[in-house]
Amino acid sequence: MTLATVPDLIGPGRLALMSPMRAPRMPADIEACDARGVLVTALGSIGASRLPLVTSLQPEGIVILHLLTKLVHRPRVLTIDTGRLPAETYDLIDRVRDRFGVAIDVILPAAADVEPMVRERGANLFYRSTEDRLRCCQVRKVLPLTRALEGAGGWITGLRRDQAATRSRTPKIARDLANGCIWKVVPLADWSSDRVWDYVREHDLPYNALHDEGYESIGCAPCTRAVTPGEDERSGR
Repeated sequence: MTLATVPDLIGPGRLALMSPMRAPRMPADIEACDARGVLVTALGSIGASRLPLVTSLQPEGIVILHLLTKLVHRPRVLTIDTGRLPAETYDLIDRVRDRFGVAIDVILPAAADVEPMVRERGANLFYRSTEDRLRCCQVRKVLPLTRALEGAGGWITGLRRDQAATRSRTPKIARDLANGCIWKVVPLADWSSDRVWDYVREHDLPYNALHDEGYESIGCAPCTRAVTPGEDERSGR
């Protein structure tokens, strides 16, 4: 893909993305773009090889992957295997590979980080305290993600603004301060859960079997539960 193929979608936003490193800001015209337009702008400015989709294979990630396969022959896809995922998630990884014909790079936490943590606090340390839970997440998710993004110009994620109050102002494209100020691309920022599921059903996309059992957001097996009616979809994490 070249910039010349999408001139109607790349204006001031492209210039912002192509500019030298600076304080985080959102390209002026990107909020007006739909999900496809956000992806086209980011891909054209950053390059597909330097812009992986990082997904835990929630429905949002599957929707984005479906959109990407219409734009890029072999999109880069990364997922973090914390070592504590449900069996249903591993099954989904295989089904997604088969459906889309893409390689999914599975990123594991470093043994040098996991082993001392488990030796000191136990395999189920997250039940002990909030501090231990945060440490487990840092070792099993945050550090592997940081390592996976080394050398990337940005990354694509399936966050939505209506998932939680802390995400309500998530921009569609902005610098990611937590990961070296590379670009964080959020094409479904303004989508609702209903819209995501409508898309999944319309295109018969694969999804985690646990969703049929009342799970809304699926992470590590010990730290994920089904939610009851009226609860926030992230309350099960």
